[in-house]
Amino acid sequence: MNRSFRLLHGLKILLLITLFLAVAGYVTMRLWNWLLPDLFNLPLISIWQALGLLVLSRILFGGWGGRGHRAGWARKRRQWKQQMETRLECLTPEEKEKFRQKMEGACTGPAWMRRRSAEAE
Repeated sequence: MNRSFRLLHGLKILLLITLFLAVAGYVTMRLWNWLLPDLFNLPLISIWQALGLLVLSRILFGGWGGRGHRAGWARKRRQWKQQMETRLECLTPEEKEKFRQKMEGACTGPAWMRRRSAEAE
């Protein structure tokens, strides 16, 4: 019973995914064929070409909702920044200046990316 339920559930999910792709491809094809040939003198496309456009746009622009991996990186960045601020709060002004100079020496990049020092201004 459990095995057949899983199989049926998997088939339902597969059917829904197929239906979603077919509808998305059809809508993309209809919009393309309605707008772009008249506006930009482009050729009509088939549903397979429309699905290819959807896949290409997903690859290039990472769309279709959700924040995905970007939200994870933003959270990690905030955590790292908060952790660094907490560590720097404990330092004296002299220690902060020493740390800043050490980081500037370690993190040198191209000259156009370096910050101007107070003496140069």
